Parts: sequence; C-alpha cells; structure tokens
Amino acid sequence: MNHQALSSTVQLILTEGKGILAADESFGTIGKRFAKLEIESTPETRRSYRELLFETEGIEHYLSGVILFDETIRQNSKNDIPFPRLLMDKGIVPGIKVDKGTKPLSLFPGELITEGLDGLSQRLNEYRNLGAKFAKWRAVIKINQDLPTQYCIESNAYVLARYASLCQEAEIVPVIEPEVLMDGDHDISVCEKVTSLVLKSVFSQLYNHRVYIEGILLKPNMVLPGKQSSQKTSAQEVAEATVRTLKRVVPAALPGILFLSGGQSPQQATENLNAINGIGDTPWVLSFSFSRALQEPVMNKWKGMDQNRSSAGQVFVHRSRCNSAAVMGKYIKSMESQQI
Repeated sequence: MNHQALSSTVQLILTEGKGILAADESFGTIGKRFAKLEIESTPETRRSYRELLFETEGIEHYLSGVILFDETIRQNSKNDIPFPRLLMDKGIVPGIKVDKGTKPLSLFPGELITEGLDGLSQRLNEYRNLGAKFAKWRAVIKINQDLPTQYCIESNAYVLARYASLCQEAEIVPVIEPEVLMDGDHDISVCEKVTSLVLKSVFSQLYNHRVYIEGILLKPNMVLPGKQSSQKTSAQEVAEATVRTLKRVVPAALPGILFLSGGQSPQQATENLNAINGIGDTPWVLSFSFSRALQEPVMNKWKGMDQNRSSAGQVFVHRSRCNSAAVMGKYIKSMESQQI
C-alpha cells in the first residue's frame, strides 16, 4: 500500500472550501428523477445531462471531486474527451461508485446489506486505469421501533471495511458511506444514538482490516429527526448533535468528513452544513458530498432541453458556491437571491 499516494489524493479532495458532487446515480435512481420531468432515460440523455454538469464553467472553484457511475466513467463529452480526463483538466478528482446496491438482509426483515465485493479487486484496477482516484460504497441503516439490529450494523460495517481495504490495496482512496436513513418518525436523539453505534462499529472493523485511517474519507449522514417526526429542529441543534456524535466515535486521524444530504432540501442541507462548520474546534475537514441537494435545482431548470443548458449551468454554479461558503461557515440566506 502506498500511503503517500492515498494521502495526496485525500488532500486534493479536501482542498479548502471545496466538496464533492455525487453524480453516481444508478439507472433506476436517475430514471426516476428524469421521469418526474418527462425526460427519457437513455445512455445519450444521461451522458448529455452529466456533460452539462461537468462542463459548467466555474465549478472547479467549488468542487474538488466528482463521483461517477460505471456508465459515466466510460463515456466521452461531445468533443470526444473521456469524462475522467475532462474533470482532471479542470483540477477535479474523478471517483467511482463501486457497490452493486442494496439487497434484503437474509432472515432480518426490513434490513438491507450492500453487495458488490465479488470481483471488486479486478473492477478497482480497471477503474484506476480509466482515471478513478477514489471510490464510494454506500451502506444503508433503517430506523424504526425494532431496527436497526446489531447484526445489520455489524454486517454492513464489515463489508465497508472489506471494501476499504481492497481500495487501498489498489491505491484508490475509499469514501465510506454508512447512511442512517431519515425515513421514519424518530426524533433526533434516536438518530444520534443509532449513528453513534454505526460509526463505532465501522471504525472498529476498519482497524480490524488494517485500513490506513489517514487514507480514507467518511461520508456520513447528519444527525436529524426522521422525515415523519413532529419534532422541529434548528440548524444549530442539528449541528450540535452531529458534531457531538462525531467527536464521540470518529478518530482524529481521519482527514475529512463529507456529509451526504439524504432527504434534505438543497437549502436545508446547506444551512445545516454551515452550522456544523460554525461550531469549529474539530480535528477534521467538514465538507459535502451531495447528490440531489446539488442537482435537483439544476435538473428542474434543464428539463432535458438544450436551450436550458446555460441557465441550468448557472443554477449549478450557484448551488456549488453556496455549499462552498457553508464549508467555510460563511453561508448566509441572502446568498440564495444572489444567483448570477
């Protein structure tokens, strides 16, 4: 394992004031998002949409990395430039989603396990040759009256650690995403408890697998009440619960934490990220790895029409700029009306 190569990639991703665009939606996920806007999901429409994102002028000031999907890492721009090279030419690090999605966890009704370890070493080598410098694997933890079980937590933690060890062996930085879902009517204290248990198990397995902690990145959920909860929380309450949870179980040796946006609205995710960075006194860089919170306004503006590409690109730069400001704790709501 080349520690220096891993650390160099990590530091590029953690460039001050920048975060990651997660553009790694599966065929099913992007198909659903397109269908809402009556856009047909084909290899060409998906390529065209992601080209809009990647070629938008100015995003390199706010984004340090992009997570690609298997289809996308093999596609070229209309000028026949492979997408990984197009991104690298802008100083943006290309990454790749490598898990194969979730499946029901046998004998544990309602719980899920992420698949994709079979053949992963070979795929990682191929992705590295295609230009990927980092990878992502998502595990999903549900909360309800009976869930999660300890077995589900430990099973997903083991798989995340196994994935991370294979990535580092291939000199690819693993981004580790244990997502405690927002679905449910639980309050913020339940999310805090479950998130603590999940992260504790994940780092225990990472140590067991001899993973180099300075050469990984964590992509966790923020600590939030469930979507169906009647509890109302401020950005400050979310920030305090999130930072308290992380300080409890995440080692200081970890270089950076890139929050997922989960089921939050774009503005809510930005406000919460800003409040988290406003607390200060943490050993990690605290940034973002957003998908829908960056893309939803862009897709709504684009609607699959070429004449909307320029205005959609402006929306993308604006959301990226707002989140960049949040990484530095300098986001204010008035920025929402300052779109160029």
